[in-house]
Amino acid sequence: MNASHTHRHHPVFCTVVPPHLLDKAALSEDSRRADLAQRTLERDSLLRTRRRVTAVRGIVPTLTAPASDDPDRTVYDAQHRTRLPGTKVRGEGDPLSKDATVNRAYAGLGATYELFLKGFGRRSIDDSGLPLDATVHYGEEYNNAFWDGQQMVFGDGDGDLFLDFTVSVDVIGHELTHGVTQYTANLTYRGQSGALNESMSDVFGSLIKQHSLEQTAEEADWLIGAGLLGPNVTGVALRSMKAPGTAYDDDELGKDPQPATMDDYVNTHSDNGGVHINSGIPNHAFYIVATELGGKAWERAGQIWYDTLTGGDLTPRANFADFARLSTAAAVTRYGAGGAEHQALQKAWSAVGVPLAG
Repeated sequence: MNASHTHRHHPVFCTVVPPHLLDKAALSEDSRRADLAQRTLERDSLLRTRRRVTAVRGIVPTLTAPASDDPDRTVYDAQHRTRLPGTKVRGEGDPLSKDATVNRAYAGLGATYELFLKGFGRRSIDDSGLPLDATVHYGEEYNNAFWDGQQMVFGDGDGDLFLDFTVSVDVIGHELTHGVTQYTANLTYRGQSGALNESMSDVFGSLIKQHSLEQTAEEADWLIGAGLLGPNVTGVALRSMKAPGTAYDDDELGKDPQPATMDDYVNTHSDNGGVHINSGIPNHAFYIVATELGGKAWERAGQIWYDTLTGGDLTPRANFADFARLSTAAAVTRYGAGGAEHQALQKAWSAVGVPLAG
């Protein structure tokens, strides 16, 4: 991809913990929980504004020529401040750090690179060998992780509602996939196109975890952020692709609001039109396709999603029906009409209530 092509690909600011979840925590009667949630929301709002300004200016990450099939990872330590990137603590090929958080971030960057390379022949986020940078220990008890258009950033969590944000490799993969989307379909981060943007990150985040664990679709837990919720939270993860709406049900954080089908689609002005909520619908469609086909989910289901995301026909403002139509067409193009893949796509989109034109 040449530099001139990427100048229309404006990065968005994407956090793994959705605003609606932090909004709930900010209302807590526990003053510490409320203060930390409010502080995270304020920090996220500031960063989101900065990202909008740089997007308007047309600032994009610098592209580098592909040198090899090997990743180029660098991990920085913010030392609980908010200036990025921080102090370099581990580069590509360096020995293990004494800091487990640094090592998890480094490994997660590698797992993401490996899935995209081995699964789809993609060399890094931009398919041109973009270096993968991450900053850990961002802020004080910062309850989020994000892709800022150029790098990954991880908070440590508060140890109460959220743990260290490097503990879930699918969270790392989720955020980095926002970069892949940025360089391909560039899905607008609002409404259904925004929910598709979020869903792409959940899909490939889950595939990165499955690939790193060598799991089949049947063996996978289909959870996003398992192990991330703190010891005092009633829940198992941030989201469930297998059963959207069941990931958590907590006195402080509320109940998981994700729908599994269009019957329960949520119309809202918050969270850019519910991008973290309605993503449950295409997430569930992918889960159905993957489990219908069985085996390793990245090999066929993931290939169809990747073909759709990178094929050039998915426009920035695409809705669910557009993606359903294009993914079904991608299955036919790669695997033929009437086969198991084509049938799985038809079954999945029907099950979640998204119509297939024609």
